[in-house]
Amino acid sequence: MKRIVLAALAFAAATATASAQTPSAEDLNSRQIQRRAVEAAIWGMPAVNYDLMLQEMLTKTPGKVNQVIYWGRPLDWRNQTLTPNPDTLYFMAFFNTKDVGPIVIDIPAAGADGSLNANIVNIWQQPLEDAGLLGVDKGQGIKLLMLPPGYSDKIPVGYSPLQPDTHGSYALFRSNLRSHDNADVEKSVAYGKRIKIYPLSQASDPPATVFTDVKDILFDSTIRYDESFFEGLDRIVQSEPWLGRDRVMIDQLRSLGIEKGKPFAPDAKTKQALTSGIREAQTVLEARYDAGLPPFFEGTHWTFPALPELIEAAAANFADPNRYPVDARGLTYTYGYIGIKRLGAGQFYLINIKDKGGNNYDGGKTYRLTVPPNAPVEQYWSVTAYDRQTHALIKNVDRASRASNAAEVQKNADGSVDIYFGPKAPAGKESNWVPTDPNRGFELMFRLYAPTKALFDKAWRLSDVEMVAAQ
Repeated sequence: MKRIVLAALAFAAATATASAQTPSAEDLNSRQIQRRAVEAAIWGMPAVNYDLMLQEMLTKTPGKVNQVIYWGRPLDWRNQTLTPNPDTLYFMAFFNTKDVGPIVIDIPAAGADGSLNANIVNIWQQPLEDAGLLGVDKGQGIKLLMLPPGYSDKIPVGYSPLQPDTHGSYALFRSNLRSHDNADVEKSVAYGKRIKIYPLSQASDPPATVFTDVKDILFDSTIRYDESFFEGLDRIVQSEPWLGRDRVMIDQLRSLGIEKGKPFAPDAKTKQALTSGIREAQTVLEARYDAGLPPFFEGTHWTFPALPELIEAAAANFADPNRYPVDARGLTYTYGYIGIKRLGAGQFYLINIKDKGGNNYDGGKTYRLTVPPNAPVEQYWSVTAYDRQTHALIKNVDRASRASNAAEVQKNADGSVDIYFGPKAPAGKESNWVPTDPNRGFELMFRLYAPTKALFDKAWRLSDVEMVAAQ
């Protein structure tokens, strides 16, 4: 009898312990929301990235959808998009075919008066086409036609159709700069304003394209790792059709309170779980970024601009039924934006987040990059310093980059160029100096416009960036 009583007591104690260890239904729900929030953030990153830029235009500038905003001078820190190029002029247009039907994007022919490097993507930043001097038209000019989802009418002669499968899409037009001189800047602006955007329904008498200069506006589309991320994701779900490949996310998002046709109104506990989820996603993505992308030049810290699996999949419209690199895509759109159909034809990018010793860059120290002579470009090269945390231009500095199209940059006797990064210019090197914030870390991007075969054959290579003694 005593054994039976002891066994019963032991069973009761074990049951009580198990019950104490079993999460409540409320805890399980919170955990599920947090887990799914992490995955939703990684999956939805490119679309929310797009939405952040769109919302900045709509709320901070006079610009509107199906018009063009532009920066009427080389970019400064007021442009807080992700890793932009301060050595060209940016024109940006957001499109929406839902109310107006097919939209014409008329790219002017290149010539002595200017040229473009243009990239057109859908809201998922999936590349649709590259245009301009080194794009599909090879500088001859082209009329691209952005089609609504499911559009099946006959395409008029003279137009090249693009099918984004979304109502929204956007284009980044880079109007090439011969130099930073005021006359060349004005010439580049004038050429960029030859772009035409209008509904196909008005093609017989196109209205004038509206251009808005936003150079003096603080345009901040850096990623927000807070509850607002999911507000942006909800805007995408409410306004855009589901792509077949993403329908698995419908129930996932519904558990977060994001459901087509219903308001997004999370309660306090859901908000708390979403906040925990987005912060965890930030930690995961930052760790992946800090681990480094594959090296472009072996033995150096110069890397590809994205994981090769994403570059390959995006160029093929994510058509491979056995591959969908959501993780790689999510990572990429934490530090960059826009998709390029033919990466390496019009431009190529190299990222560097660590110095020769494998250490993160310290904005309070001075570093030197030596760019070898005879860079493999037909246009120009450019190197830019960005805030390591936000991946945007470093705030409150006078200059973010140095480039081969800046006449004042000094060359060495052998044609190489030494570029310095630090809080203070080394003596006599002011023209070759990129300022940094001593209280912030930074990272670098090296751009090559119209790269040549020598780059991809590795016949020319960048060496690592070295820390130098303060002068």
